[in-house]
Formats: sequence, C-alpha cells, structure tokens
Amino acid sequence: MDTAARRYLASFLACAFLVLGSISFLNYQVDPYLLHQWDSPLLQRPRQLNEKLGAWAKTYAVARYRPAVIYIGNSRTEMGLPTAVRALFDGKSIFNSAVSGASLGDAIRLAEHAARVSPVETMVWGVDAPTFSLQMGAARVEDSLTGARHGFFAQRALVNLKRGLTLDMTEDSVRILTGHAGDVCRSNLAAFGQRDETCTLAGMRHWLGTSDAIPVRLQEFGDGQGPTPPSTPALDASIGKLCRGGLRLRLYINPTHALTLYALYWRGKWDAMQAWQRGLVQLVERHRRQGCDVRLHDFSGFNSITTEATPLVSGKPDMHYYWEVSHYRDNVGRLILARLFGGDMLPPADFGVELTPANVGAHQAAMRAARERYRVEHARETGYAQRVLDGPLIRR
Repeated sequence: MDTAARRYLASFLACAFLVLGSISFLNYQVDPYLLHQWDSPLLQRPRQLNEKLGAWAKTYAVARYRPAVIYIGNSRTEMGLPTAVRALFDGKSIFNSAVSGASLGDAIRLAEHAARVSPVETMVWGVDAPTFSLQMGAARVEDSLTGARHGFFAQRALVNLKRGLTLDMTEDSVRILTGHAGDVCRSNLAAFGQRDETCTLAGMRHWLGTSDAIPVRLQEFGDGQGPTPPSTPALDASIGKLCRGGLRLRLYINPTHALTLYALYWRGKWDAMQAWQRGLVQLVERHRRQGCDVRLHDFSGFNSITTEATPLVSGKPDMHYYWEVSHYRDNVGRLILARLFGGDMLPPADFGVELTPANVGAHQAAMRAARERYRVEHARETGYAQRVLDGPLIRR
C-alpha cells in the first residue's frame, strides 16, 4: 500500500471514529432511556408512553440508590405495588425494581442483582403461573446489566456507550433535542420505580378503555408459557442465595382478576397451576426450616377483590381495583402490603392467604369450589371469557 492510500485509510478511520464517538457521546449525554440516571433532573423529564429499556434504567438506579426494601416481579408488581409507603418499613428506602415483560428468569436476575449492589433488608416478589418461565421475557434483562459483582459502574459505562451507537437511541435523542419526543408522563424512576399512573391512563386511552383491553389480556394470560418444569428449581437456588445474605423475603401470587384464573381452567391449565402452588409451598417450607425468613401468600383466586365486576356487566367504563383483568391498581397493592407487613390498613378477611404445608390442600379445595360458584354466579363474564379464549388471537 503506497503512502497516499495509507493516508486515505487513516483519514477515513479517524473520521469514522470521530462520527461514531460523537454519536455515542450525544446519546450518553441526552440519555433518552435514562440508562445511567439517579437523583438527577433528567428523571423529571416527560417521556414517551412506551418506556424503552426499563431493565437497563432500573438496574443502574438500584445500584446508585441502594434501597433497603426492593420489589421484584413483572408489570403487575411494577404497576401495583406502591413505593410511597415508607412508614410501613420504618422510614427505610424503597424501590420498585419490577420490570414490564419480565419472566421468572428475568426476575431472578433482577433480584440477585439488587442483593449484590444494595444492602437489601426486605424483598417483596410477585409471581404468577403464566410468566413462571426461565426464557428471557420482553424485559430483556441481559447478563451484561446484572452480572458484575465488582466494577459494576465501569462495566455499565462501557455497555451504555456501546448502546449509544444504535440507530433507535440516536433517533430518540434527536426527537428530544428537537422537541418531537411525544412526551406524556414521567419515568417510573421519578416514583422510585413504580409506573406513573399518567402513563397507565394514556395507555388505556390507546386501548380505547378497559373493555377493549380485557380480551387481549385474557388471551395473554391463557397463552403464557409457565409454569415450566426447570423454573421451580431455579427459584429454589436463587432463594438459597438470597437467604444466605440474611434478607427477609416475601413471595406473593399476584391477584389478577378472577377471569384470568378461569382462563387457566378453560385452557386446561388448572391442575398444573395448583401443582405449581404446591411446589412453591414445599420450596418455601424447606428454606424456612433452614432458618430463612421467607413466606408465601396467595392473593389470587376468587375473593372480594378479584371478583370485581367487569365493565361487561357493571356498565361502568373503569374498574375500581383493576386497570383491566391482568393488572391491579395500587389500591390493591396497598392491601397486599398490609397483609404482608401490617400497618393501619385492614385488608378484607378473604384477601391473601399465607400458604403452608398444613393449609395448602384445604386452600386449593376451597379455590376449586369458589371457581365453580363463580362460573355459575358470573355466567355472563365466564361465557364471554370462553368465547375470547376459543376465538382467533387478538393483537394490538
């Protein structure tokens, strides 16, 4: 290669490096997805309805904030468990690290990450049968976000700079700089990880209301992959790690609407769901006997909260306890926390049962009987659910 060619190649490479470096630096500074923010003015910046890369933002925020109380789970926990309840935990810091679209495998990564980077004293972990799978969910909780035991911030800086070279991030940075970002609500980081209610309301308007969202959520719940066989041993191993750290762990089964449990029955998944519950009871009991402060509560089924009338029969556009049949509001989350930790609020007597080897058989028998009563007493709603589940797949 002659001298002129070498100069041309060097100039080309230098220009390319300069352009790529500038793009990455721009995206790192604008940080449209809040990948490396905590306690900064950017947290208050209005954002797009679809919060991209939630797992990236939350894993970084947990490492910076280092909360004493952490919530783990999927979008049900993210939307439903409130963080403005510090009095319940003696004023200690709280962060909702649940992420929309998280599978059990994603949740395990988030839980173990929180325990590594923060002095967690109490962990509240929401689970449900359809998402009880080790397959990476829509949350995309990658190992590069949670894998570092030492040098976490240095590793994340490199990962974030690499992410800054992507086209979608550059486009969103430009939208923010030019005032075309379609801002509607605050990041969940502004509420210590809990989903901003303004975002949820905007999302419901996208669905055209609760009634429009219900059939889609029913199909999603009925089509869920979990519970898968490898998942319980994986949770078992993860709880073992967490217990060795001495934290207090409270597992709870999400109180999705009664129609979602009926969907599992109609899809032939009822027996698998109850076997999964019994497996969780055995798992928790084994760790309790080894000295771990872990408990399991079931808020699902057919109780005074989960059997709230849907718009199909109430004629109302909205529900009091639910956004739709899959996601509960934070008034329900407050009842969950009251059952788990006490406080001034008194949850309904039938809402939330601690599952143990001594009562799980009777609890499941009562749930089966309640399911049959619900099928008869709410025939219009269960009939609607059957038609939705048997019909063509609805997509939005």
